[in-house]
Amino acid sequence: MAALFWESLIKSLIYIVFLLTSFAYLTLTERKFLGRFQSRYGPNRAGPFGLFQPIADAVKLLFKEELIPAQADKILFILAPILTTVPALVMLAVVPFGGTGQLFGRQFSFSIAGDINIGVLYILAIASISVYGIVIAGWASNNKYATMGGIRSSAQMISYELALGLSFVTPILLASSMSLNDIVKAQMPVWFIFYFPVGPLSAVIYLIAALAEINRSPFDMPEAEQELTAGYHVEYSGMKFALFMMTEYIKMIVLCVIAAALFFGGYHGPGVDTYWWLGPIYMFIKVFMLLFGLIWIRATTPRIRYDRLMALGWKVLLPIALVNVVITAFAILLFPGLGSG
Repeated sequence: MAALFWESLIKSLIYIVFLLTSFAYLTLTERKFLGRFQSRYGPNRAGPFGLFQPIADAVKLLFKEELIPAQADKILFILAPILTTVPALVMLAVVPFGGTGQLFGRQFSFSIAGDINIGVLYILAIASISVYGIVIAGWASNNKYATMGGIRSSAQMISYELALGLSFVTPILLASSMSLNDIVKAQMPVWFIFYFPVGPLSAVIYLIAALAEINRSPFDMPEAEQELTAGYHVEYSGMKFALFMMTEYIKMIVLCVIAAALFFGGYHGPGVDTYWWLGPIYMFIKVFMLLFGLIWIRATTPRIRYDRLMALGWKVLLPIALVNVVITAFAILLFPGLGSG
């Protein structure tokens, strides 16, 4: 029992440090890529090749003055960034980053919480908590623009959660399980992205809905300064503001990890059965390619109007996702070997 406790503690600490470090250098990577897309240099002053830029940004934010509006609800104002950040940090606990390895004579898994048979439900449940943080941030600021931004962002997230949840159904049906481990194992040797047409369609719906969930371009309505100054976090400064920005980038990593597990075979690749340490490497490569795609979209697509954004979620993505679920179910009935169950 003690050994299991220490194993879980060590894995959790490594996981948290990895996420925080990855978030910091994802900001640098994005700025570098955006610079290249736009024919300019990215950050190149802080350290060699700009590698110390995330550290410089962190130091700057640590020393910035923390302001709380006089009429704000101080408890909720402080609580809101925490409610937004914590779900992003714990969401990946059920995602396997590799198979079973052996170190110091002891077998261990690359999943923080182990194999939970309702891992998909866990992810959806935790993801929905972030909405409360955004609504509370807007309302607690005692600013009409922040309140409007909070309502707008929460409506956007709730709307796209429907299509996002339905995009999970296709991998669940194909694997006959809600366990992320079973879904990853069911993609040997063929990834679900290649199950035409339901696989690619589910993946596209997932990625579009995920972009809207994390308020990334072209769905970055909170940053529409001409309408709502800066949205729900307009009154935040210092480290509280940094928590909102950190959450956005951590969610980028989280959603790409989940996409890799659901549609791109997770940690599977050549030689994984022989060399267990290849699993996390394959996972990292797949996640990096997906993150590059998100950055590419930000660099090349303009922000769409809010009414168009909502219409896309309710009138386009949701009906397509429902039809895709029906097609998947009929395909499994007609071809019983299609589902692993």
